[in-house]
Amino acid sequence: MYGLLLQITQTPSNVQDTVKTAVTQLTTQPTTQSLSLLDLLQKGGIIMIPIVILSLLAVYFFFERLIAIKKASREDTNFMNNIKDFILNMKIDAAKAFCKSTNTPVSRMVEKGINRIGRPISEIERSIESVGKFEVSKLEKNLKILGIVAGIAPMLGFIGTIMGVIKIFYNISLADNISIGLIAGGLYEKMITSASGLIVGVLAYAGYHYLNILLDKVIFKMENNAIDFMDLLQKES
Repeated sequence: MYGLLLQITQTPSNVQDTVKTAVTQLTTQPTTQSLSLLDLLQKGGIIMIPIVILSLLAVYFFFERLIAIKKASREDTNFMNNIKDFILNMKIDAAKAFCKSTNTPVSRMVEKGINRIGRPISEIERSIESVGKFEVSKLEKNLKILGIVAGIAPMLGFIGTIMGVIKIFYNISLADNISIGLIAGGLYEKMITSASGLIVGVLAYAGYHYLNILLDKVIFKMENNAIDFMDLLQKES
């Protein structure tokens, strides 16, 4: 009987100890740490500075060239029809004024050809071709920078990772106790540079080729309008 009473009196204290133990285990469990994007960039090291600069250059020149090419691709569907009417009616000055008001690569090419009316067809054709090449070179300006960024950014990322790995193994050679945390902690930080360089490189590469596709369409329009203009002059001659 005495033993039964002793077990009954000890049961609440045992339950209380069990609850305390469970609470202690829950509170001492490791918490997952989250890293923001800024923290990851900072952990990438000093090599992240040129990668960030390259990303800013890529964004700036992409939108700068995109606006310029979109502006050059504007096309008045009645442009060549109006030029044809002006020339057929011998309104040369009106045709020149219309080209200046349009202010596109195509209009500047046609204006150059109008200024050469009366000269041999071959000379007019060469003058139009020279203006076309000049207009294309203006549209291609700064476009190669995107290609350079696409090539350099991944290489900078790999260089940052290799430098980090060298540093990790150097620290391992100095440490008496090698731990997984020592290796993994430094390695994941240095892999950030490779990931960042690849992301910047891929985006710059995609932007470079997208702008080249738009530029090819503009060049096709320029060539097509130049052919139409030369056909018009040959018929009139």
